[in-house]
Amino acid sequence: MDKFTKLTSSAIPLEIENIDTDQIIPARFLKATDKKGFGENLFRDWRFDKNGNTNTDFPLNDKKFSGSILVAGDNFGCGSSREHAAWAVHGYGFKVVVSSFFADIFKGNALNNGVLPVQVSPSFLKNIFEEIKKNPEADIEVDLEAQTITLLSNQQSESFEINSYKKTCLINGYDDIDFLVSMKEEIQAFEKDRVE
Repeated sequence: MDKFTKLTSSAIPLEIENIDTDQIIPARFLKATDKKGFGENLFRDWRFDKNGNTNTDFPLNDKKFSGSILVAGDNFGCGSSREHAAWAVHGYGFKVVVSSFFADIFKGNALNNGVLPVQVSPSFLKNIFEEIKKNPEADIEVDLEAQTITLLSNQQSESFEINSYKKTCLINGYDDIDFLVSMKEEIQAFEKDRVE
């Protein structure tokens, strides 16, 4: 995984609540076991009509919005526990998803796949949406080490929680195996103490 310490980016607003994993990546795309290609089908049924024509009203298709931060409504990633949803979010190019609530399984899958879920208060989420409406190019800074998210246009900031182990993994670009390998000397010392 790529290392993540701090990100400054504009954001794409998706002001919809209860976005479930079937909307994130429809079930018909789940046949593959390789992570490649899932990004192109992120929100497929919202981005395109049944004939494959682009839905220009959908925020991801609106050229005024860009960035590697997705700002979504409350309860993002609910529904079935498919890891493919996190693959699709990452594959599209998002490094951060901001919401006022995440389904636990989606949150875990996102962290395991290099996507940082930043849970903010409903009032701060509302402020983010309002800033993006005023200025679609408004930058947001996400500082993982400090565990803060800041609207740079008005310096409004809020802290967020993250599991300390997952924080360590993201900062170092580790998956679970990489983390164990990084602890090799400590593990060997522990084993040596136990044998003696």
